[in-house]
Amino acid sequence: MRYLSTRAASPDASAKSFCDILLGGLAPDGGLYLPESYPQITRAELDAWRGLSYADLAFAVLSKFIDDIPPADLKAITARTYTAETYGYCRDGADAREITPLRWLEPGLALLELSNGPTLAFKDMAMQLLGALFEYVLDQRGEEINILGATSGDTGSAAEYAMRGKHGVRVFMLSPAGRMSDFQRAQMYSLADSNIFNLAVRGTFDDAQDIVKAVSGDAAFKAGHRIGAVNSINWARVVAQIVYYFKGYFAATQSNDEQVAFAVPSGNFGNICAGHIARMMGLPIARLVLATNENDVLDEFFRSGSYRPRAAAETHATSSPSMDISKASNFERFVFDLVGRDPAKVRGLWAEVDAGRGFDLAQTPYFDRLAEFGFVSGSSTHADRLATIRTTYEKYGVIVDPHTADGLKVAAGLRSAGVPMIVLETAQPAKFEATIQEALGRLPQRPQALLGIEQLPQRVETLAVDVQAVKDFIAARLAA
Repeated sequence: MRYLSTRAASPDASAKSFCDILLGGLAPDGGLYLPESYPQITRAELDAWRGLSYADLAFAVLSKFIDDIPPADLKAITARTYTAETYGYCRDGADAREITPLRWLEPGLALLELSNGPTLAFKDMAMQLLGALFEYVLDQRGEEINILGATSGDTGSAAEYAMRGKHGVRVFMLSPAGRMSDFQRAQMYSLADSNIFNLAVRGTFDDAQDIVKAVSGDAAFKAGHRIGAVNSINWARVVAQIVYYFKGYFAATQSNDEQVAFAVPSGNFGNICAGHIARMMGLPIARLVLATNENDVLDEFFRSGSYRPRAAAETHATSSPSMDISKASNFERFVFDLVGRDPAKVRGLWAEVDAGRGFDLAQTPYFDRLAEFGFVSGSSTHADRLATIRTTYEKYGVIVDPHTADGLKVAAGLRSAGVPMIVLETAQPAKFEATIQEALGRLPQRPQALLGIEQLPQRVETLAVDVQAVKDFIAARLAA
């Protein structure tokens, strides 16, 4: 399996192995890596995979994309990553031995619980694997890496918990100052591990993400300081998320002749991009329901064909902050498929994005192709989230976080008879206590180990939105 950049001038210019792109993040030309072609899943394989444990299913799926790690080693990595000990926190007495349990709310509507990991967010499902893969490859090569990432809330803590204590790895994580919940900040900033560095930038997540891209785009700095990525621009994050689409499908169906729909709260497009790839592989997905909050750039595209990333001043701070994103990095991967995998076309479109203009495909054949990919979309408001949290608790006795509420609200208007709708859970409600209190007049349950986390000492440096300031910080810490 070889990987190509979405912007490569020629296939040979970017063809690399999985382990090479694992450590690199962005391609040198600024594009994102994707497989040369998506592996196709046969009916016999679907039949054989149904009933596998999560670790074994992960091995089966990942083996389709990774051929430069010996199978025995890859199987050992998935076995020690996906354990009940790591994903053992389940609500309401659910079976703690099951990873990503499916919770039926009513016939035809279910939640896929993805946030039972160490940081109580779905990002743990991919990030724990990424940490294990990094450590394995670095050990094999005798190398070190310095991770540079940006977070709107949950990616940062998931990355730091996955990488803390890993030898050969340092993490420099950027976050938007004052735009995360108190719990999210405490999870990240209270870590005292010497290989973890938190940087709060005086701007939005998009500002932080732009800094990461700029630093990664400086080939000399990136090579000289061994810069890697854990954001969902890293292909390994996306491929790890493909696994739970298969798990959700098997849990919701009795046979492989049935179809399902997935509703996915979406900010940076990484999670739903994994669903898109699962569908392209042959998983029977009827619809991919993309749900946004007030930052509805992606919803606007799927409705109109116009992609207009917003400036920082136009990006709303909302009660579902992990989706407060107006430039979705992984969207480029989907557009690459949409335009027939034409890198020249992608380069042209993203030149318009980088210039702040965006692009409009409404009057092109590409817009007509959108239906082929099964996407539908919608958005929600703060009032919608409060009402959905309240209704979900009153009808089903289940408390959901505000991001999952976005997914439930949008899914409610896009269900089809006879097709189960699976809403992907984003995080535990304990991470967003203020919104839950506003919606229900009560606080959600918090794991015992995380009581009082906001009172722990916090380590964070605050910087301006300045690429050079971040470079200087990294260089100074590596020289110390």
